[in-house]
Amino acid sequence: MSRFSFIYIGIFSIIISILSFFNIIYSNYFNLFLNIDSYIYSLISSLLFGLIFLIKKKEEVKVSIYEKIITVILGYAILPLFISIPFYFSIHNITFINAYFESVSGFTSTGFSIFENIKHLDESLILWRSSSQWVGGLYFLFSIILLIDIFDINLKKSLTNYLSFNTSETLKQSAKILILYTSLTLGIFILLTMSNIRSFNSLNLAMTLISSGGFLPTNNLENIINNKTKEIVLSFTMLLSFFSLFLSYNLLTIKNKNINFFQEDFYLLIYFCFLVVLFFVFFNSTFTFSEILISLSSSISNIGISLNRSYQNMSFLLLIITIIGGSFFSTSSGIRFVKIYSLFKFSMNELVSHAKPMNVFINKLEFSDTSVETKDINKYFISVLVFILSLLVLSSLMTISGINLESSFKLSILTLMNTVNSSMYGLKEFNFDELQYFAKYFLIIFMIIGRVELLTLLIIIKKFLFKN
Repeated sequence: MSRFSFIYIGIFSIIISILSFFNIIYSNYFNLFLNIDSYIYSLISSLLFGLIFLIKKKEEVKVSIYEKIITVILGYAILPLFISIPFYFSIHNITFINAYFESVSGFTSTGFSIFENIKHLDESLILWRSSSQWVGGLYFLFSIILLIDIFDINLKKSLTNYLSFNTSETLKQSAKILILYTSLTLGIFILLTMSNIRSFNSLNLAMTLISSGGFLPTNNLENIINNKTKEIVLSFTMLLSFFSLFLSYNLLTIKNKNINFFQEDFYLLIYFCFLVVLFFVFFNSTFTFSEILISLSSSISNIGISLNRSYQNMSFLLLIITIIGGSFFSTSSGIRFVKIYSLFKFSMNELVSHAKPMNVFINKLEFSDTSVETKDINKYFISVLVFILSLLVLSSLMTISGINLESSFKLSILTLMNTVNSSMYGLKEFNFDELQYFAKYFLIIFMIIGRVELLTLLIIIKKFLFKN
């Protein structure tokens, strides 16, 4: 590990120590002294770890893209160790693997939980679960900036005019992300509180929604969202992790008038409206409009929370939507809508070209002069292929561990897409605590793989298996 790796992971270690400090303050203020020592342990360990990493001897070495990818992956493995400390020292008879599983699930914004009954947890621990997802979402956004060079030009243009970032531009964009991310979290909190949702629940939901997580401060969403108004408000707040984080910023600074900054979000808006109309036409007899809206918003943003309803007729479609995902620069996971759309457009052009071989077809996106190069299409195709292979491997491993084939398949999709299990996908009653140890380890590995983007995994494989 170079100085860069130490600094990057060290910074987030310090952020975790700050969150630990806030939890100490919260526990002290509300006289929740039962778990306060565990937050002190987390504070001291993460702070010392971060400071040691930051004061490492300086090295003037150019950081390669491979080292950046490895640094991001190491962060997803190391940082949850500090997050797991309060779980391990606060909960009676909890094993280390369970504490670490909960932490990785939170940090990757997946939302799988070993806790069947949230009511048995101290409020400070519930807040800590939400905090783990919030800092994990921030880490993911920072990682996109860090790995900006591996993405194609069209995706970069939705974020910046620069084709690559130097140190100063990286710091500038990171500061912008921190301000936007924090502001949107505060905005969601205020909006939910104004909707007559308890402040504690609003705070937890704000942190988990902006990060595209799935941890709830209660066992059932209906305990919080108990009327149509709250359902609609929640639906629109979930969309903030579906569209680009910079959408609000670009709207406020529209003086730049760079259409590229809005192009992807424009596609996503059309896509969302199309789904709303489609689902309302076919499912309005079974679900109300607000119920359809909340299930769609939750699926496309890869949050996965749902009302306690039977979604048998919709489950398969919602899984497909979850796989597609949202914006390139959002906290949502998935393959990404632009990639799927570009592949579809390319495939249609190839089919038509056989019928009209004399015509020249350009892979140009609708409502835009932007065209997608063949090399980018190849990258998108490989991303889909790696996803399918990962899905088959994980499904097989889950089946071997004793889970039935259907549940293994669904669970594997949700793991790779970092989406919480719920009644929408028929896995509401799934118990992660009862899983075999090796199954939990595999889920941990694939939760990280899903979060670091399948393309980065492919780059690492190429580096170590193929010399040229």
